[in-house]
Amino acid sequence: MYRILLTIALALVSSAVFAQLRIEITEAPALISPGSSLFLASDLNNWSPGDPNYKFKTDPTGKYYLDIAKVPPKFGYKITQGNWTMVEGDSAGKPVSDRIYDASKEADRHLVRIHIRGWEKKIVYTFIINSLPKNTPHDAQIFISGNFNDWEPANPLYKVYKNVDGTYRTTIYTDKDPVEYKFTRGSWESIEGRQSGKALPNRTIYRDSKVDHTSINVEIDGWEDLSASFHFYSLYDLLLLFAVFQGILLIIAIPSMQNYNRAANRWLVITIAVASLMILLRTIGGYREASQAFGKILLLPDFILFLYMPAFYIYLQKLLFNHSEKPVRQFALFLPVLLQCFVYLPFFLISDRELHLQFLVRDAKLFGVFLGTGLLALGWNTYFWFLFRKTFRFYREQYQSHFSYEQNLHYLNTVMFIQGLCLRLWYFLFVMLGLGYWFGFNVTQIVEGSVDAIWLAFSTITYFVGYFAIHQPEIFKLSSQPQSLFEAATNAADEEVPEGSGSRKVEQIEDLAGLKRQVEEFMAKDKPYTNPKLSLSELAGKLKVSQHILSRVINDGFEKNFFDFINSYRIDDFKKRVDNPRFKNYTLLSIAYEVGFNSKTAFNRSFKKITGQTPRDYYNASRPEE
Repeated sequence: MYRILLTIALALVSSAVFAQLRIEITEAPALISPGSSLFLASDLNNWSPGDPNYKFKTDPTGKYYLDIAKVPPKFGYKITQGNWTMVEGDSAGKPVSDRIYDASKEADRHLVRIHIRGWEKKIVYTFIINSLPKNTPHDAQIFISGNFNDWEPANPLYKVYKNVDGTYRTTIYTDKDPVEYKFTRGSWESIEGRQSGKALPNRTIYRDSKVDHTSINVEIDGWEDLSASFHFYSLYDLLLLFAVFQGILLIIAIPSMQNYNRAANRWLVITIAVASLMILLRTIGGYREASQAFGKILLLPDFILFLYMPAFYIYLQKLLFNHSEKPVRQFALFLPVLLQCFVYLPFFLISDRELHLQFLVRDAKLFGVFLGTGLLALGWNTYFWFLFRKTFRFYREQYQSHFSYEQNLHYLNTVMFIQGLCLRLWYFLFVMLGLGYWFGFNVTQIVEGSVDAIWLAFSTITYFVGYFAIHQPEIFKLSSQPQSLFEAATNAADEEVPEGSGSRKVEQIEDLAGLKRQVEEFMAKDKPYTNPKLSLSELAGKLKVSQHILSRVINDGFEKNFFDFINSYRIDDFKKRVDNPRFKNYTLLSIAYEVGFNSKTAFNRSFKKITGQTPRDYYNASRPEE
């Protein structure tokens, strides 16, 4: 008997503490879509807005109700349509306070009737899908996913419904700005993409844009998992792949050339290999099959940002000046790459699925790393480009002071022009990012187009190098100079004697006319200019004077640099031979080679510079009767 009484007492206490409750909704505004439902979010379920255990049912009359077996005497709650973007508000759409259930104050603690006056007024976005890809399965269910629903790919509240006019429509309510979204067929494996099947950037709408938020027309071009085979390779991708193929051919061909500058061309091959590999990774990383198999492929092309320019700089040093950096200094040039590896390491350690999700939701940390790395790399590459320009100018100045012939290095101008174009596009990209952030407009397509343009422009470097390798292979067979021009310039400077230290400099100035006459006599008698490889040191040796003295005689006495001085003699001799009947059957180019020019380009350029007319114009003027 005692136990029975205790059980009855506990039951009475329990019924006082935990009572069964029915919540009825007597009136509510229309829901946002036919598939929407009402849910209870409260203390009872940790305020989950779409808990299926607290989903309202409907009776035969269409009234919503929810039975809760046991409830505490007091708790707070609100009614939602499945998430916090669709929660009850007042009749004006403003937020309302939480409802409070207090059993002690309710007329009937087992039944609560409520009236929903309205829903919190958020911005309405209505999406109209006008067309789907032809390969879309006929039974496919389409959903909209975005930052407004935590990127859930198959939330039934965001299902897209077909209308009688053949279009698909859905409506969302959100305060997000901007709204980022994509369409799926129920999973991230079946997300929308380009017609080729490649990944598509997130669609974006800014609140203050001119887009009509109540009628946003959309066309889905393709699905990442259902790409049409004849669209698999776009023209853009084919151009990139051809550049990679061209790079591979150059990597094989350049080392096989005879008498080539091994040290310089070794670094040229490294540079081409790095560029080709990164272009290849960039191309195949845009396809779902590759990125799904190895997600980190999306990160690898970024390492070209700090790799390419230092390698190309070392190549220039070895090509132009036979200059070898100390291993420690070479290693220092690649320290930013090591730092980049350290910064990117956390993203290499996470799973491919998590990395893909971070790309999809535009994770702030990931894109912050990309932005910071891109800005630093832009400054790094800009510094090297101006260093290339300065180095090349110094080379040309020094070369014309010590050598009488041109090395065919004009392809470097083309390469540097392309590099400069890439930098300009890079700056444009960051300017547009800044403007988009500052003024709040969508620059996604502009930025994506700029990135594609940079890669396409960069890939053309291998095309141009390949062209010159075929038509002018001698550019890769240049032998390195016996001493660098840096050393030549230093040696010349060392020969100068400061004023007041002796009479040598005074003698040079006083005897300038005599030395000039000596040079003129030697040039007229021995014709050393017919040697196409004549250098300042060689001519100084024959005249038995120092390079510095000879350089001063040419610069001060003839008011020319060594290059123009020698070529003026060659052009004078060319004119004499053209007027000589003995050379009547010679071509102009063969005569140019006879007098010491080593290429048609160098001959035409020097002739035009010194005489003001082309060789053909001069020939026609000297033969009016012909």
